[in-house]
Amino acid sequence: MPKQKITKEMVVNAAFEIARSSGMEQVMVKNIADKIGCSVQPIYSYCNNMDGLRQDVIEKVNCFIQEYVTNHIDINDLFRSSGHAYIRLAKEEPHLFKIFILHQRSGISSLDDLYQSETNPGIAQFISEKLHISLAKAKQLHLNMLIYTIGIGTIFSVTMPGISTDEIYTQQEIAYEAFLKQALDCRTSVF
Repeated sequence: MPKQKITKEMVVNAAFEIARSSGMEQVMVKNIADKIGCSVQPIYSYCNNMDGLRQDVIEKVNCFIQEYVTNHIDINDLFRSSGHAYIRLAKEEPHLFKIFILHQRSGISSLDDLYQSETNPGIAQFISEKLHISLAKAKQLHLNMLIYTIGIGTIFSVTMPGISTDEIYTQQEIAYEAFLKQALDCRTSVF
C-alpha cells in the first residue's frame, strides 16, 4: 500500500479541527499526527515552529468566522443581526470564538485602529443612513456595540452550563438602546 502524501493543507486543516473541538492549546504535533493518521515526521516537515502553524490556524479561523457571520446576517437588519451572529458563533463555536477574540493583533494602538481592522466600513455608512446620524456618530455607536458584543460574547463562551441566548440578546438590546440614545442625544444637541 503506497504511503499517503501529507500536505501542508492537511496539516493546517487537522490543526484547525483540533482547535475547533478542543481549543488552540491542544494544537500539538502529536495530536495533529493522530488526527491525520501519520507519524509526527511529516508534521515537522511543514512546521518549522508551532507559532507559524498557529498563525495559519488563526487565518483559517478568521475566514471561517467571516463566512459564518455573513451567512447569519439579515440584510434588512444588518446591525442588530451581526451582533446576534457573533453571539450565536460564541455559543456554537466557543473555541473558535475564543481564538478569534484572543489572538494577538499587531499594529493596533488605538480603538480606532481596532475598529478599522475588525469591521466592514459599509456598516457605519449603513447605520448613519438608517438612523439619520453623522458618520462619526455611527462609527462610535458601532464601536461601542463591537466592544460590548466582544465582552458579552466572551462571557457567554466561557460560562457553564451557559447563559441563555435570550438573556444575552436582551442585554445586547439594552446596550444598543443606551448607546443609540447617546448617539441621538448628541445629534440633537449639535443643532
